[in-house]
Amino acid sequence: MWSGSHLISQAVSDTPGSVDDPVVTKSYVDKLLGSGGGSGDSARKELQAMMDAFKKEMEANKAGTSSEVVIVKPGQTLMASAGAQFVLRAGKGVAYSSDVNGISNVTAGTDIKSGNAVPNNHLIIFPREGRGVMPDPDQTGPLTVLVLGGYELK
Repeated sequence: MWSGSHLISQAVSDTPGSVDDPVVTKSYVDKLLGSGGGSGDSARKELQAMMDAFKKEMEANKAGTSSEVVIVKPGQTLMASAGAQFVLRAGKGVAYSSDVNGISNVTAGTDIKSGNAVPNNHLIIFPREGRGVMPDPDQTGPLTVLVLGGYELK
């Protein structure tokens, strides 16, 4: 008897419409979305504007996450955009930086200074522009690099 009354008292303790028991009616939703006329037009326009902004943001994020296999020939330098990532897949590469700072080797947890070797199959992140990778001057072949994000060949 006690357990039955305890369950019933818990079931009816939530206030309808509260956070614990959100209840809305069809007429409320219709009015909010505008099929009930009047004030719903502004809500619909606001909702559409939010959806358009979200789509635009998703497209912008999608553009920055495309990956591409890039061949870097001897004499060229792959210059990365800020936040770009790459994995050196084939060839011997060296880091390039226009200042004293290097590029982040996330796999090894180290910083690679300009002119030092970039290991193959390690995830490299470019914290800012003005940095990149180029084929080792002692090597005659190209580099094969998987790039995620923006870059430019110079």
